[in-house]
Amino acid sequence: MTAYIIRRLFATIPVMVVVALFVFLLLHLTPGDPAAIIAGDDATPAEIEGVRRRLGLDLPIWEQFVIYAWNLLRGDLGTSIFSNLPVTTLVAQRLEPTVVLAVSTLLVAVVCAIPLGVVAAWKARTMVDRMVMGFSVLGFAVPVFLVGYVLIYFFSIELRWLPVQGYRPLSQGLDQTFRSVVLPAIALGTTYMALIARITRASMLEVLSEDYIRTAHAKGVTTKSVLLRHALKNAAVPIVTVIGLGMAALISGVVITETVFNIPGLGRLTVDAILKRDYPIIQGLIIIFAGTKVLINLMIDISYTFFDPRIRY
Repeated sequence: MTAYIIRRLFATIPVMVVVALFVFLLLHLTPGDPAAIIAGDDATPAEIEGVRRRLGLDLPIWEQFVIYAWNLLRGDLGTSIFSNLPVTTLVAQRLEPTVVLAVSTLLVAVVCAIPLGVVAAWKARTMVDRMVMGFSVLGFAVPVFLVGYVLIYFFSIELRWLPVQGYRPLSQGLDQTFRSVVLPAIALGTTYMALIARITRASMLEVLSEDYIRTAHAKGVTTKSVLLRHALKNAAVPIVTVIGLGMAALISGVVITETVFNIPGLGRLTVDAILKRDYPIIQGLIIIFAGTKVLINLMIDISYTFFDPRIRY
């Protein structure tokens, strides 16, 4: 088991090296002169040259990459061009809303989707199954921002139960945080709920047709025990995979959701940095998002060994 984890850790190193190289080249492959774009339209040649020297763009490209890679190894993601603050500081300021939203979305999706998928497989080809699959198709078809606006209209404007936009930090109380993230979590979780429910149903249908399931029924094992203890556990590998992929896909969904609900998280920071062309922030966020995806994939691989001991060998 330990050797397996070590091998997977070493396998992530080339991936992060390629990501770091891509992020570094992002500044140089962008059309136009980055120094001129940063300096502005009214900048003089002297001011543009000053920006170029300040960012180290006057150095040979290989030397720039060595400096960039060394700073990454030290945990230095650079300094924002416009706010003049370290990127790590800006990320730390915006991290809590994104983490709270992502965890809430994942809980909503998993807690609702897995029971729906299990019930749909148990009641296959019945009205219950068709309703669950219809919901899944609808969840895939409707964009996240549209679901968000509909939820805002009904629960915030019409019923006035929840705030329209904004985020309340955990320091102000768990109830206030819950009120501020419940609508974004439902809006973002709808798509992943549909995906997890479909995969759960498909995986459960395959397992329920196995001989040992029929044997369990013949021995008088209750339906609940057959579904949860026997079938769901053996169908867990595909479900865990799609949950992990959904966690990685949350990164892109968070950008849209935080913009719709005006949540000051990493997604909103990404949009603001792109609009301002603040390259150090964009580069730092890409590194963080890529590292998060690699870590999630590693956790998925390790979790397989708990559901299927054969993978250890």
